[in-house]
Amino acid sequence: MAYRVLLVFILVISVRTEEEATTRMSRLERLSLREESRKMFYHAYNAYMENAYPADELMPLSCKGRWKGITPSRGDMDDALGNFSLTLVDSLDTLAIMGDFSEFSAAIKLVINDVTFDHDIVVSVFETNIRMLGGLLSAHILANTLKQEVPALQWYNGELLAMAEDLGRRLLPSFNTSTGIPHGKVNLRHGIRSLSESRETCTACAGTMILEMAALSRLTGNPVYEQKAHKAMDRLWKIRHRTSDLMGTVINIHSGDWVRKDSGVGAGIDSYYEYCLKAYILLGDEKYLARFNRHYNAVMKYISRGPVMLAVHMHRPHLQSRNFMDALLAFWPGLQVLLGDVRPAVETHEMLYQVMQRHTFIPEAFTSDFQVHWGQHPLRPEFLESTYFLHRATEDDHYLQVGKTVLKALQQYTRVPCGYAAVNDVRTRIHEDRMDSFVLAETFKYLYMLFGEDKDLPVKLEDYVLTTEAHFLPLSLATDGKNTTYFTLKIDDDDEDKYRKTCPNTASLVAEKVRQPMRHLLGSTAARPPARLRPLNDPRQIHALSDMGISVLTLPDGRVQLLYTTSTAKSAKDAAEGLTFMREMSKWNSLSDMENGVVPAAVKFNNKLFPAGPGHFGKEITVQDLYMQTAAFVTPFDACTPIENKQEVEGKFGISKRGQCTFAQKVRNMQKAGVTLGIILDNVPDSTHESTALFAMSGDGKDDIEIPAVFLFSQEGRYLTESLLENPDLVITVGDHKFLKRQMDNNCDDGNCEAVLETQSAPADKESFDHLKKVLSQLVAQFELSLSNEENTSPKTCTDEKDEINILKDKYVGKEVKVESVCTTKDAPEQSKVPPLMPPPEYNKKMTPETDVRDGF
Repeated sequence: MAYRVLLVFILVISVRTEEEATTRMSRLERLSLREESRKMFYHAYNAYMENAYPADELMPLSCKGRWKGITPSRGDMDDALGNFSLTLVDSLDTLAIMGDFSEFSAAIKLVINDVTFDHDIVVSVFETNIRMLGGLLSAHILANTLKQEVPALQWYNGELLAMAEDLGRRLLPSFNTSTGIPHGKVNLRHGIRSLSESRETCTACAGTMILEMAALSRLTGNPVYEQKAHKAMDRLWKIRHRTSDLMGTVINIHSGDWVRKDSGVGAGIDSYYEYCLKAYILLGDEKYLARFNRHYNAVMKYISRGPVMLAVHMHRPHLQSRNFMDALLAFWPGLQVLLGDVRPAVETHEMLYQVMQRHTFIPEAFTSDFQVHWGQHPLRPEFLESTYFLHRATEDDHYLQVGKTVLKALQQYTRVPCGYAAVNDVRTRIHEDRMDSFVLAETFKYLYMLFGEDKDLPVKLEDYVLTTEAHFLPLSLATDGKNTTYFTLKIDDDDEDKYRKTCPNTASLVAEKVRQPMRHLLGSTAARPPARLRPLNDPRQIHALSDMGISVLTLPDGRVQLLYTTSTAKSAKDAAEGLTFMREMSKWNSLSDMENGVVPAAVKFNNKLFPAGPGHFGKEITVQDLYMQTAAFVTPFDACTPIENKQEVEGKFGISKRGQCTFAQKVRNMQKAGVTLGIILDNVPDSTHESTALFAMSGDGKDDIEIPAVFLFSQEGRYLTESLLENPDLVITVGDHKFLKRQMDNNCDDGNCEAVLETQSAPADKESFDHLKKVLSQLVAQFELSLSNEENTSPKTCTDEKDEINILKDKYVGKEVKVESVCTTKDAPEQSKVPPLMPPPEYNKKMTPETDVRDGF
């Protein structure tokens, strides 16, 4: 059953929360943080050079390098690798920006002498373009610009540009499609000859080429690179949805048809929008500004919901396509700053900051109520990028404080002896043996630039455009080489009137006043525990709840009550956080999986029924589908490489563990081994459907998976593991959750079976409970009114005359409702007589792993 508790609100005083005035950061502290950012970069850079170079990336936990084809594969995650010293090339210009010209010169010499692209290796066109080609071009431009004034660079004679052109030629075959939309991958030596099965690419992958390719054309005088990139951008514009002006996320490169039509501003589409605007800024081609304005208006109309950005269906833009956001959308406020639309940038950034404070880091995906959807955090730079641009636009020291918070979190939770390690799950903060090249190329660069001053940089920032990988391309390229008017670029007739220059909104605003209502809307800035983060018997959460004025009462029969009194909170701000927590618990108590946008599947064995997350790939599990089979654990258990025990799992359900690669990659490998259905078990310790909402496993844009797959949280997975160890011939049933539950209800009249994790029937006095929930929601509404009240009010006591609480008609309920306030003394709070709800089933108690197989949970 869903984990339900009785929520008892005892309102003693009115709590007032206001955003504290942003503390001005002293110049001394700012310089200290700038130097700490520099030291962070060198800790990671030196760890890479000493332990990994010339490999592509550093594995910070293993203290060794990651190579393509040598280090165990992580599936599609390794597409950025090409055995071309990726991290060094990507971070060359960071050395220059930090003023370390001697190391910059030495690093360029290493790249010239050691790096080659003549490898029989398949790489991502997108990643290679933004990281490698962009890194080479940016380093070349800075070296050329600085060598007249920097003796250490006077030897440089354009060698990096020659390497960039060599790499550009190797990327050109990817554009050989009937649509002009490039392949997602290319072989550095053989082009696309061995990639005939390649059919799909993401919108961002195809639309994030124009800056680097145009720069290469204009620096070398060879127009072909820019022509190819323009053609791809033109085709993308033509296949937008003409009514909504939105883009999908995955395209068939041969037909130009949309494969995935969900439209947001995050993964799969993010940098396409970015390059539409930046192509205008860099190249001066006004058609890109017109296109961006059309897209931007559509995004703000259909996708933006206040500070929240939720994806929709491009062809049905009023229909939400998923209930979570991903971390990559954090670039959007920075892009809005470039456009001049600062107010919504402040709002969305504040929303992201709330998420970060709640979980220490921004998880890869999170729901609109800030719960973790995917817990990984690979030290991404996008939030810092937007923080940097907002600080430049507003000169508000709040953004310096935000950067300081990020810096301290990185230092405390991700620094390891060999660099900085990615976070596998923000809830556990367990490390992952991963340090992407963008950590050096972007994350530490933006930190350094945020705390630094313009005079700290060796070049004038206003003379450059920063690419999506934070590489520097000069605005002078607009008049260098062949201008875009040289090319024949057809413009849609119906859009000609749109191709005109517009001026961004430069109206001044005080960012603090924009953030303040966001605080009231989203909750306080305190990093309080989410309502579903841990079981309520966790002493850490009980302590945190106590600070917020919430007592956890366990009755003799095992039932649980939450008692909330503002007078026992640690501070007024903590009391306000307590209210927000209770509001989330109230909402969660009545939240079903269907309301979360997930149609659950179910796994049944031992006469028990477990809800399971479905997949957005493979065969959909519908009411008509019922799968019954024995199961076996796959080897390797993470299923990220080809399955080694094919004979044992063929024709059975395959069981693997989450982590190391995408869900789709695991199921794809199991399918190749003959598995008929994949069951993936969570790797987050003690996770359960009782405390975490079900989610649907995301696909990777490919449609080659034919078998179904489901996801079980770790407590349910541990129970399945124990059952299989006791009975290897155990028959498991997988199907639609509602169908299996009805079937179980019809067959369980004898009481021998149990629907595990299902919501139990309501208590006999259901009307009383429903009335209580109604009262609670009204008390929440009234209490929140006092939170946003600008004037203090005197707290009432039990000696005061009892007043009625009036709920405003137009804001909270359909008609005016009057509810008597609850009045107590501090020493003897009066509790509701409504009986609390039952706790979770007994099986939910923690199980101790006894075998190596179960140690993976």
